[in-house]
Amino acid sequence: MTVDDTDPLAAALPTPLDLTAQTRVVARLVLAVGDARLSDATPCPAYAVRHLLGHLLGLSVAFRDAARKDLGPTTDTDPGASLPDIGPDWREALPRTLGELAEAWRDPAAWTGDTRAGGVPLPGAVAGAVAVNELVVHGWDLARATGQEYEPDPDAVAASHDFLAASVADPSRDSIFGPVVAVPDDAPLLDRAIGLSGRDPNWKP
Repeated sequence: MTVDDTDPLAAALPTPLDLTAQTRVVARLVLAVGDARLSDATPCPAYAVRHLLGHLLGLSVAFRDAARKDLGPTTDTDPGASLPDIGPDWREALPRTLGELAEAWRDPAAWTGDTRAGGVPLPGAVAGAVAVNELVVHGWDLARATGQEYEPDPDAVAASHDFLAASVADPSRDSIFGPVVAVPDDAPLLDRAIGLSGRDPNWKP
């Protein structure tokens, strides 16, 4: 997906937005995942729960460093190059890295200038929008896959919805998110965001 400072995606997120509440929601979900669930299916067809957790860890590192403008191997790795997985310390590493992610994006400078994530050059504001969207959507994925209640940060959900709605006009978006799933206009905002991400809000294992 190509973006620049005039792209509607760059204006789809209030900046700066504090990611702390949403990262804490995701961290609580992570800590409640038992080992017996690691092989369970998720709304991401290629991912079992362990791969989803590995993806969450990888994106948290990448977008933490993107916020810091600490560009290098962690921000240049192609997320689709291999199936992500977890190490033995994932219960400690993932909540810790989520906290570092939130801290990095609390710096107003993170939302300005240019950065990079997944090897893709991005304006800081767009990178922040992507980070919030990843936390909201993959938090939903993890909650659904593991049978947990999901109460995301409302500001993060609104930002995710606006970001995804702005992406609909981009012809390359389906290669990233998948085709939009139709959701009633009066459905909860989270359901509408999930539909825009290419997922069925009614998905169950």
